[in-house]
Amino acid sequence: MRLEKAGFWYGIKNLPTLAVSIKMPNSKIQKDLRHNLTVNVVESAFFGLGAGFASYITIIPLFVSGFTNSALLIGLIPAIPRLGWQLPQLLTADRIARLQYYKPTVMWLTIHQKLPFLGLALVALLELKLNHQTILYLTFAILIWQGLGSGFSAPAWQSMVAKIVPSGRLGIFYGALAAAANLMSIIGALSAGLLLKQIAQPFNFVLCFLCASVAMALSWFFMSRTREPVDNSLSTIETRREFWDSLNVILRCDKNFRYFAIARMLSQLALMPLPFYTLYAVYHQGMGEASIGLITGVLMGTQTIAGLVLGWVGDRWGNKLVLEVGSVVCAFSAVLAGLATNVNCFYLVFIGAGIGMSALQNIAAVMTLEFGNQRQRPAYIGLGNTLIAPATILSPLLGGWIVDNIDYRTAFLVAAIGGLVTALVLHVGVRDPRYLEQNFSTHSVEVLPEQ
Repeated sequence: MRLEKAGFWYGIKNLPTLAVSIKMPNSKIQKDLRHNLTVNVVESAFFGLGAGFASYITIIPLFVSGFTNSALLIGLIPAIPRLGWQLPQLLTADRIARLQYYKPTVMWLTIHQKLPFLGLALVALLELKLNHQTILYLTFAILIWQGLGSGFSAPAWQSMVAKIVPSGRLGIFYGALAAAANLMSIIGALSAGLLLKQIAQPFNFVLCFLCASVAMALSWFFMSRTREPVDNSLSTIETRREFWDSLNVILRCDKNFRYFAIARMLSQLALMPLPFYTLYAVYHQGMGEASIGLITGVLMGTQTIAGLVLGWVGDRWGNKLVLEVGSVVCAFSAVLAGLATNVNCFYLVFIGAGIGMSALQNIAAVMTLEFGNQRQRPAYIGLGNTLIAPATILSPLLGGWIVDNIDYRTAFLVAAIGGLVTALVLHVGVRDPRYLEQNFSTHSVEVLPEQ
């Protein structure tokens, strides 16, 4: 049977009809839109507040550095949430696609995203009772738990959002969530810096993680207020075999997506030095605890502004351009960090890092949604996240090995090269998918080989 006749591809010729139905949300969705926007923005704000108190870029690496000198272990810390977000999505996407009501699954799975911060507070409290190795084991176990909780809940959450928000307003919705989270992250980061400075260790970290836990609990509560309409329609994917067959089709037939996936893998090198910037500034440039909180706030503030500006630029001139710029900016930040002569240089380093993170993470995720048509999109989302998971874990391992065996500046140089190579692959090998989607949807599928 030709794959175009399988359940996953069935109905491609009826896409105009599907598009009309997608653009015409029912009255229940419209009625609850303001309510859902409000509760989800508040939910995102509290999530951002918690993320500021327990930042994977600054606060947690600093906590872990008290128990180990291994740059390899510390470099893994910011990679864990990214890997946890990416890796499980393809494994759960086909099952999520069969659900008719997402909210119960979202609420159950997000407990595993938010509760681990309380575990970090307990570990910090036990610092005086446990040896360093045990603390490290517990800390990384909790971080992995939190990362996987994010990844397992991601497909259900994204599906719920797509269901409760009309497609024409998704950009505004995601922009509002990101802005609320980043602004509150600044408050959390600045408050964490004061706690670290004013309170003796380990109680300063205990309070940081406790504040993060309270914020995450409030985040979960407001998420539970989301109103999701009941949908009795059948899933467009009938069997697991159809879903996995569709992945094979994409990888064989969509060369543009393959190059995009390669570019995203390479971009993990450009993002690799983020935790090392903080450690290099603290241990080699003499940055104090209060400055750590301030520079985290600079990072969050940059991401807030950059997310809005880069999203606007991507809407008008294409997300590919934004990714290229973000890759170059990441390379610039890495070079500047290697050449820095004092702490003040790192404010520019973190501004560049914030711009690069917004481009290579947020805008890359938006660009993934532009590949394929509506029926193919779940498979693209799963592939777009899971394929880059190995690079997400290997790049910080490489960075940590370089720091341990050579020095920080060499790691920054490797990251700069990675950023430039990423920009080159995007420029030469990738075409903006928003202009190619119709060609792939209506032509490539028709010429698939017999199965």
